Amino acid sequence: MDLLKDLWMFMRERKKFWLAPIIIIFLILGLIIVFGGGSAVAPFIYTLF
Repeated sequence: MDLLKDLWMFMRERKKFWLAPIIIIFLILGLIIVFGGGSAVAPFIYTLF
């Protein structure tokens, strides 16, 4: 959680809020890969990419 806190403080202090959507998309893609890799949903996720 310290990483997220530090990242938020960096964005707030330097007014780099345009980074937030990029980080959110990376997190969502990472969760899809982690949870979809070993499940029955994997073939459907692979067709998206």
